[in-house]
Amino acid sequence: MTYIVLVLFLLALLFFWQSDRQQKAAGLPGGRIIYTDTRAWGKVEKPLFYPALALTGKPDYLIEKNGQLIPVEVKSGRAPEAPYDSHIFQLASYCLLVEKTYGKRPPYGIIHYENRDFAVDYTKDLETALIELLGDMREDDIRGKINRSHDQPSRCKGCGFRDICEESLV
Repeated sequence: MTYIVLVLFLLALLFFWQSDRQQKAAGLPGGRIIYTDTRAWGKVEKPLFYPALALTGKPDYLIEKNGQLIPVEVKSGRAPEAPYDSHIFQLASYCLLVEKTYGKRPPYGIIHYENRDFAVDYTKDLETALIELLGDMREDDIRGKINRSHDQPSRCKGCGFRDICEESLV
């Protein structure tokens, strides 16, 4: 009987150790994972939605830590010197969605790159810039024709619209 208890205890330690390793490898801060958009941690959750802005999104992870909700966006590449604006606005969108869905404003979110993490403060200024950007995007959508915003073939190569884009660089 003592051996069974000892084996179960060792197995429990092994599972906790493995879970901690996976959480750190994913760039997650300590805390409880309450939402995930990856199959590695369980079933994929439904998207968050804010009807007033018709905004929807799925953060890679949502961590509850000390009563705060922290969205985490995981990027597969190596970190730039500073996060790209598009990544910051994506994270800001998740912060806004978390606030509207759960009624708790995240103080910051995390962008996790392969070799580095960035904590991005979710300030009122960032929220305002996000809402203005969403308004600009809606206006562009209504106008119809939207020109390519870059001269980087690598971005075109990874774009899901490259087969129908008249301005594709590849």
